[in-house]
Amino acid sequence: MTPPTPLVDRWTSLSEWKDMSSLYKGIRPDLDRVEDRLESWSRSSNPLTAEISRYVLNRRGKRLRPALVLLTARLFSPGSEESVFLASLVELLHTASLIHDDIVDNASFRRGRESVHAKWGPNITVLLGDYLYIKSIGLSLQSRHERVIRLLTEVSARMIEGELDEYARAGDPLITEAQYLEIVRNKTAALFGACCRIGAILGLASPEEEEAVAAYGLNLGLAFQIEDDLLDFTGDPAALGKPVLSDLGEGRVTLPLIHALGRVDRAGQRRLAGLVGRKDAPAAERRDLVGALAAAGSFDYAAGRAREFAERSLEALAPFADTATKETLIRLAVFSLLRRQ
Repeated sequence: MTPPTPLVDRWTSLSEWKDMSSLYKGIRPDLDRVEDRLESWSRSSNPLTAEISRYVLNRRGKRLRPALVLLTARLFSPGSEESVFLASLVELLHTASLIHDDIVDNASFRRGRESVHAKWGPNITVLLGDYLYIKSIGLSLQSRHERVIRLLTEVSARMIEGELDEYARAGDPLITEAQYLEIVRNKTAALFGACCRIGAILGLASPEEEEAVAAYGLNLGLAFQIEDDLLDFTGDPAALGKPVLSDLGEGRVTLPLIHALGRVDRAGQRRLAGLVGRKDAPAAERRDLVGALAAAGSFDYAAGRAREFAERSLEALAPFADTATKETLIRLAVFSLLRRQ
């Protein structure tokens, strides 16, 4: 008996891929309202707070997290004002996490521009990150759903724990794949899952339906982050908005390197580990590193693991009726594997 075609392959063959924004057609009006809310939240009587808030909130990223809130809510019911409000709120929370992330990593660029850390220095950046975190939790108190407030508080703590764990393991060539995945679950995937759970709560989904979409979000987050880490080695700097091997230079040991370290001899391990945390590594050594990882099959391995999690995300959607909203969620999961930025 011929095994069934994996869901990822089935949808890849049926899709025309442009960019992530092209998948948002059905929720574009609501996403525009999200932008309006973020702009309003960037205002402040303090000129410096207003300037930096506008700088980080008005530079549009993928807006994947607010899209997940809006789409999962529509999976169960028509859109609502509260879904737009909470979609905006998770983007505010995500932005706060990125600001702190850039401080920890000493990153110079974010989304093709100078990071807040590089532009205003660490002291101002810490304060702004704290301000946006506190503002997001304060705004969440306006929700009429107590579970949503509790969920956002819990996921904020998990994201910070993931950041702390990643920092503690920075530069460690002995980090295991399991430890890496736990960091990704806390730092990235937990918020993806929370966004989908929020949408289910707003749509009055059943407990089983809520768990299914939360599983979709969690696995999508894992696939998305593994692909993000892979692009740090293989991507186009112009598309990424930052130099390649930025993670490596910042001391982050991600899945492609973890795999390679387990496949090379002792001398190779020392050579690869010696490049971790070196922002000044010569171009020739960087090329050799990429070649070594490719030869070890590490890029293929990481891509395969991302596919596994994307496949699990699609399986979680299987019980739901076929609708345009479900199709968009499916396409988002597949697109996470095909994106170039």
